[in-house]
Amino acid sequence: MENEIIPYVEMCRREGVSLQRGMNYRLAKNHSVILMSVRRGAPYADRIEDDGSTIVYEGHDISRSSRIINPKVVDQPEHSPSGALTENGKFHRAAQEYKTGKRPPERVRVYEKIKEGIWSYNGVFHLVDSWREQVHGRSVFKFKLIAVEGEEDLSLPVPAHSRTRRVIPTAVKLEVWQRDGGRCARCGATEDLHFDHVIPWSKGGSSNTADNIQLLCGRHNLEKHDRIE
Repeated sequence: MENEIIPYVEMCRREGVSLQRGMNYRLAKNHSVILMSVRRGAPYADRIEDDGSTIVYEGHDISRSSRIINPKVVDQPEHSPSGALTENGKFHRAAQEYKTGKRPPERVRVYEKIKEGIWSYNGVFHLVDSWREQVHGRSVFKFKLIAVEGEEDLSLPVPAHSRTRRVIPTAVKLEVWQRDGGRCARCGATEDLHFDHVIPWSKGGSSNTADNIQLLCGRHNLEKHDRIE
């Protein structure tokens, strides 16, 4: 469920693998996974645009080695030394094939690091574009992903038309987490928490202010659903 607060170990259990890297193309047969962060000091320049409906995700650097002391001054690689596609290359190929009509958009589950030990599941996105940019004298990949409504049944083909949705900004999530003390606003539970809209976005509620967001446990989140109280 989107906006779910999820421990790292639960993320790994859900995806069936130890998530050691941020870009994970086709972990399963029907979706990919990315880990993102827009926190101060994050290693990559991920950003959220279009009032929360779009993520622009930065590709990843070459691994540090005795030959590559500072990966931040080297072009982000599309191919490995053996010629195989890197994760950058796999996501780039998928985006370009979608743009030319060769395939549907790649479905991507996105997990966002809010702070140390706290991750938020941002839901399912569609990968719709990719390009290279010159940043500080080197070439980096950029990937455009659109937030879509619902989890989608990943065992079924990608729908021809998907409704977009908005992601709650990181700053708002942090403010709500601190205000509610990491507990359900109804019962004080500290597990199975979700960021919940007081007035649902579908009914005009904002995602951009902490006044309209609260922490709810799974039980109270399901009980509330889309009711305005």
